Amino acid sequence: MLGILGVRLDARLEHAIPGSLLVANHISWLDIFAINASLPTAFVSKAEVRRWPAIGWLAAMNDTIFLNRGSRGHARVINEAIAAKLDTGKYVGVFPEGTTTDGRSVLPFHAALLQPALAAGRPVIPVAISYWEADGERSLAPRYDGEISFGDCLWNILSRKRLQVRLQTLPALGMNGEGRRDVATAARQAIISAAQLPGRSMPPETPDDLPDGQPSDGCPTGNPNPAPGDWATA
Repeated sequence: MLGILGVRLDARLEHAIPGSLLVANHISWLDIFAINASLPTAFVSKAEVRRWPAIGWLAAMNDTIFLNRGSRGHARVINEAIAAKLDTGKYVGVFPEGTTTDGRSVLPFHAALLQPALAAGRPVIPVAISYWEADGERSLAPRYDGEISFGDCLWNILSRKRLQVRLQTLPALGMNGEGRRDVATAARQAIISAAQLPGRSMPPETPDDLPDGQPSDGCPTGNPNPAPGDWATA
């Protein structure tokens, strides 16, 4: 996919450890392809994605773990599934911001998404994602936030020449008995530093655990635009 879109990958993976939870900042749907091109990863995704035409099928074929948000019972099942994959040496990926940004900031992380790895004694590896133009300037082309539609995002990517995505793994966290909130804060700060980004404030997370959060709105990656199945009629 990166090749089709003309996107070059610069992956710096010296801190990658098989069986780790990959924790990344989130800018675009392209993030998933960039990570998978470097470290084949099973991502945790909201259950609505499974019903999206084409994308849902691709996600399922990629060993995606689908989460029914708002269900404590299902959250326990998902935690067990994540731990099982990590124990077999697979990478599992999450985007703890819970939505996308324009790539110039990193929102606070939802700590509950890190708990399965910590409970299983597996490393948490921060992954900094950034996009760059051919002239070395930070690129906003792949951003998929706000009112930007999938079509607009795709066109912005295709219109760039030599767009580059940089992936940088950072030292492992969570192996010394730290709590999930401390690990989430440390992971976010590591990503901000590696991507040379400022932080961005928002109210602290309200739910103490993921199942207590609000149900998903069915929109991709937190974007308010319709899911792929609705694009034709939107």
